[in-house]
Amino acid sequence: MSDHVVIGVAIGLGLIVALTLMFARFARSESWLATVTPLASIIGSGFLICGPLLAREFGALAAPAMIALLLLAYGVGSIVRFNIAAAEPYLTEARFNDPVAWTARVAQGVLAAAYAVSVAYYLKLLAMFILRAVHSESELLANVIVTAIIAVLTALAFTGGLRRVERVADASVSLKLGLIAGMLAALALDWIRTAGPETLPPVNVSWNSVLLLLGLLITVQGFETSRYMGESYDRKTRIRTMRNAQLISSVIYVLFLVLLTPRLGQAAGTEGVAGVLDVMESVAPFLGAFVLAAAVTSQLSAAVADSIGSTGLAIELSRQRLTVATGFLLAGALAILVTWTTDSFQVIAVASRAFALFYAFQCAIAFIIGRKEGKAGPVQLTFFAVVGALCILAAAAGAPAEG
Repeated sequence: MSDHVVIGVAIGLGLIVALTLMFARFARSESWLATVTPLASIIGSGFLICGPLLAREFGALAAPAMIALLLLAYGVGSIVRFNIAAAEPYLTEARFNDPVAWTARVAQGVLAAAYAVSVAYYLKLLAMFILRAVHSESELLANVIVTAIIAVLTALAFTGGLRRVERVADASVSLKLGLIAGMLAALALDWIRTAGPETLPPVNVSWNSVLLLLGLLITVQGFETSRYMGESYDRKTRIRTMRNAQLISSVIYVLFLVLLTPRLGQAAGTEGVAGVLDVMESVAPFLGAFVLAAAVTSQLSAAVADSIGSTGLAIELSRQRLTVATGFLLAGALAILVTWTTDSFQVIAVASRAFALFYAFQCAIAFIIGRKEGKAGPVQLTFFAVVGALCILAAAAGAPAEG
């Protein structure tokens, strides 16, 4: 099978998927729009760096390691969904000094800082990819580009609310999923023509590998944005679409790792997005362009999604005193401040731990509400406690994988 066939199939399938997601009737439905935001945040740059990292740390067990991480993320997601159904109504009626309300506010403060850093980080990476195309590495220009993007998104929020901002995420997610479909098709055809995997890297799992896997929780983070979209969608819609987003992203992550199997030995010797670029270019010329385009759209869609989550969070923290537009303005201003005053590549380590800590708080809230309101039995309460302990371990000792 020639490289031209592989490239042709990748481009063809990518176009079909992207155009279908942009123009099909279901793509304009409330259910899909509510799915897009958490899906956009989950499938960020992590999709491109997981392969090389897990190949290096887990060898032939890269795909099972990814499945274990996704099961942990799905468990955390189920706890956030429990809180949407059970804790949200309680917190709406709770007194200001209620211990559960204070726990929720502390958790939200942690998440607000994590969102500000992650939006700045995603957009800084996007700007650097753009500048790399014109052979520039100017930090000043990158910051200007980030500020301009946030300003445009804020203007959209003021003129049309979050629905107009969501359309930006929708378009970028459609293009990103098309590119990913093309990459997966190319890897599948590569498997067929190579008639099986190369020599797989040896299994060499250590405690450090486990800590790195916990650190990778940030690469499948993003489902929690549904928790803070209450201004646009009801609880049942957010619960259902968050679950859908996690399932869709899980299928993509696992497929990518499985189809990468013939190239795991090569991937183990590479790093990050540049590593995936090398692997895809070895599959067929021009596929490196798919990786770069997927990286750019991933950063944009993830940043927009986290901005939406940050806006909903700001509104909830203000006890509904902020509007959608002013909430987005505040969230955008915080991200701009982070962009101009920090090195996001270093601070992302803090964000990684902050997201894990936020999830631990969510587990604590679910445990308290479940026991206090009688909405969870002993098995479910034990589940909340175990997942919470894993999140605390990720926050305390997880090795940050991004940045």
